[in-house]
Amino acid sequence: MKLSAAREALLRPLQAVIGVVERRQTMPILANVLLVANDGELLVTATDLEVELVASTEVNVESGGEVTVPGRKLLDICRALPQDAEVSISQSGERLVVKSGRSKFTLTTLPAAEFPTVDDINAGHSVTVSQKSLGRILEKTHFSMAQQDVRYYLNGLLLETGDNLLRAVATDGHRLALCEVALDDDKAPEQQVIVPRKGVLELQRLMSGEGDLTVELGTNHVRIKLDGIRFTSKLIDGRFPEYERVIPQDTSNAMSADRDVFKSALQRTAILSNEKYRGIRLIIRDNNVVLQTHNPEQEEAEEEFEIEYSGEEIEIGFNVNYLLDALGAIETDQISLAVVDSNSSCLIREPGKDDCKYVVMPMRL
Repeated sequence: MKLSAAREALLRPLQAVIGVVERRQTMPILANVLLVANDGELLVTATDLEVELVASTEVNVESGGEVTVPGRKLLDICRALPQDAEVSISQSGERLVVKSGRSKFTLTTLPAAEFPTVDDINAGHSVTVSQKSLGRILEKTHFSMAQQDVRYYLNGLLLETGDNLLRAVATDGHRLALCEVALDDDKAPEQQVIVPRKGVLELQRLMSGEGDLTVELGTNHVRIKLDGIRFTSKLIDGRFPEYERVIPQDTSNAMSADRDVFKSALQRTAILSNEKYRGIRLIIRDNNVVLQTHNPEQEEAEEEFEIEYSGEEIEIGFNVNYLLDALGAIETDQISLAVVDSNSSCLIREPGKDDCKYVVMPMRL
């Protein structure tokens, strides 16, 4: 292998894939990236056996080939070189030589044949959606994913197609976030896949551009191609909970409030909440809500503000972080919060809209 390229042309694909290269590896080759050069193109691949990223860039290829090299070291070398520097890369036996100006670096390599790659995911079907739309539904739901829950199927995000919609759903058992976007393809069959947490966060990092992308759904993998990058993730093998059943249907006791006023009041009151349980009490009555909290040091906080509400008086407790996460995902100035009684979940959404819904379970205080 022998090639040359501008520093920036090498930096771009390395920065795109480096997120999946773990610092501590059980397999040494997973600390490496796979370089494949031919026909004026360099493909850079990284994987942690769960998520695989492949990025391409145009280079001058004198002789093609493939090899794996330590990913972070190669990235650090390219970062440290001067802007607009010209870089040449050549393979010499079991070493890779990187030269630029008066600088020369020699890196160890491992055989490309040992590098684990995913070639074909046997996609059942694919849907086309804009980067903006996919990025939006991920952004508005990802924070409700569980972390290291024994119910492994909660440690990821559900992507569901059907009814001319692409829907994202995440829950940790205490709260739920749902957001959907309409598809142009009315023939998209019904399918559910669970993308693992790391795959979701990595995909969010890649969402930056405009234009459409294709989501390919296989039985064991999901694959997305965007801006010269190919993202592939294993799927979590499990059955996602029947989330429709936990979304409250009774919205008769709905209150309308200014989002920023509500959010600021929650943040102030939360300062004196129990650091472990983060509980906060809401007393909702005629056009008024009172927030109360206390902690084991016998400290208390209380805040009161006006809302639009004409239902029965309700006293209910919530984890304040879950309420703040939901309010942070809503873009409108006003929010709608519906709760039936002190033992029922609350439904938070933008007034008059149903594309994004947030459910928070109550807690005993």
